[in-house]
Amino acid sequence: MASADLRDELDCSICLDTYKDPVTLRCGHNFCRSCIVSALDAQEAAGVYSCPDCRKESLQRPTLKKNRKLANIVERFLSSQPDMESRIFCTYSHNKAVDHSIIEPTVSFEGRKCSTHHEILKYYCPVDGACICVSCWVAGDHKGHDVQLLDVACEKEKEKMRPVIEELKSERAEAGRRVQNLKDHETKQRKTSAALTERVSGLFTDLREKLDGLEKRIQDEITRQQDQMSLSVSDLVRQVELHKDELTKKITQFEGLCNISDPLTFLQEDCGDITGRSCDVIAEVGDVQCLDEDVVSLLLHGGLLHFADSLIDMKIKRKFPVMEKSDILLDIDTADNKIIISEDLRSASYTATSQNRPDGPKRFTSRQVFSSRSFSSGRHYWEVDVSQAERWLIGVAGESMGRKFVGNESYLGYNNKSWALSVNDGFRAYHNNVRQRLVWASPMEAVGIYLDYEVGRLSFYQLCDPIRHLHTFTASFTEPLYAAFYLFADSSIRIMK
Repeated sequence: MASADLRDELDCSICLDTYKDPVTLRCGHNFCRSCIVSALDAQEAAGVYSCPDCRKESLQRPTLKKNRKLANIVERFLSSQPDMESRIFCTYSHNKAVDHSIIEPTVSFEGRKCSTHHEILKYYCPVDGACICVSCWVAGDHKGHDVQLLDVACEKEKEKMRPVIEELKSERAEAGRRVQNLKDHETKQRKTSAALTERVSGLFTDLREKLDGLEKRIQDEITRQQDQMSLSVSDLVRQVELHKDELTKKITQFEGLCNISDPLTFLQEDCGDITGRSCDVIAEVGDVQCLDEDVVSLLLHGGLLHFADSLIDMKIKRKFPVMEKSDILLDIDTADNKIIISEDLRSASYTATSQNRPDGPKRFTSRQVFSSRSFSSGRHYWEVDVSQAERWLIGVAGESMGRKFVGNESYLGYNNKSWALSVNDGFRAYHNNVRQRLVWASPMEAVGIYLDYEVGRLSFYQLCDPIRHLHTFTASFTEPLYAAFYLFADSSIRIMK
């Protein structure tokens, strides 16, 4: 330890190596002769000289006084150290020094020299963020700056970088987790897609079997009627053929009699019945039974009704939700007085003229209307015609949604009691006054709404060809929900049957 401390005292502050031919300035600081000469030479152009250690300035070039005592101390110290020839040569300072860091071998030192002074870069200036030589520090652009040794500066910068590295590693791990989540999601959706394809295929197999069975029953009935008709025609044809044969015999008989030239002989012949009829009844086409299309129609109608009834069972069997239309009517007692409600309670339109309906606890004061029916369980589906509304806002709302407020909090989607889709200067989903911008491909004529209360799912669909999913809300519903509508000026909506 004592040797290391002594070694630190014997290092030149310029070259950072053991003093070689040490000299002393008037301020008392010591340097290698060659080091301080180089530093003073670099300062000469500025006309002012300063000590590299204390920065004491003078207009005259300082006189260098050889420090013999220090030179003797250095010589004795070096003689007491192990053989210097066995040490590794330091490529940083070109000296065989104990404390210098060993770097990778390099072909050229040009990259490690100052481009201005052509001296080895030994310091780092934090002010300018540059590696500099001693001349840059003593008399160059970095004069007066607090500089650091390269290894010290390097370690400080590494210390700054380590937490950044850890943060980046954490961010990388998070990115990896997200990538894995996305891949897992894709895998899950692929499995879901395959299972859904199989379920759809199974459903249509069931449908085809049902339809094929109905078709076979109807075709069998047609075949039965056709066979019965053919038997009837065959029997009548046989009867008519017999009648035809009898006529042929009579014709032959009568023609033979007519060929007798002797009157006595002719008159003595037994001519039999000469009326020309061999039987009393002759079959006609009208006597043949025709195919009964009414029976076929009844079978088809009954079969299709049974098919429609069994369709629900087939969907349930294949685990498809039943999306039958719910019977939705508007509740006129909730309608704002600037909303006209049709007689069938399915249409609502805006009017500037107040309808002067009596006020009540259910009535809105914000151009809105609820359905008369609420949903507190099960699955429900309804469709809304929006073709007569350039702007519209439709969705569902809880029973406790405020109805007498003045302001946005009373509108659909602007509170935590309602969920809605809107077309008004863009297409958006609204809930609790949070807006989410959506995209749709073409102007919408009608919107389908599907509510699964227990699952907590509310989905909107654009009813076009093909049907397109618009948006799905997920929530935990805790109170009865109503179909809800907001009417903009010059607009109307209609609940489709």
